[in-house]
Amino acid sequence: MILVVEDNPGNFMLIARMLESLKVLCEWKTSGFEVVEFASTMPYLDLVLMDIRLPYEDGYGALRKIRQSEGLRKLPVIAVTAVAGLDQMRAAKLAGFNGFIGKPLDPDRFPDQIRRILAGESVWEYA
Repeated sequence: MILVVEDNPGNFMLIARMLESLKVLCEWKTSGFEVVEFASTMPYLDLVLMDIRLPYEDGYGALRKIRQSEGLRKLPVIAVTAVAGLDQMRAAKLAGFNGFIGKPLDPDRFPDQIRRILAGESVWEYA
């Protein structure tokens, strides 16, 4: 199960369709504010795909809460953002994200990126 934290419904629908093609289930939250509370109730969670720019609490704030939560501390969290470049990718790495995928998402590359992440490989790509 993948938790997608994305405030744009169109982006979420695109991600959900690409994950469905991989036969991966996903849940959706629109704010970083809700992530820890929601993720804590899920019986099994493989990965969080987290937008950086979110309402109420951005992806960095939500990541800090995840890392402070005993049961979620080791959960892989990947930054998925339109603010994509080398500086933003470095900032995400320093903040403790486990990977970085820049938007716009490439439908030809995204499924492979997710496969690699779920297999334990680190993915840091913005172009």
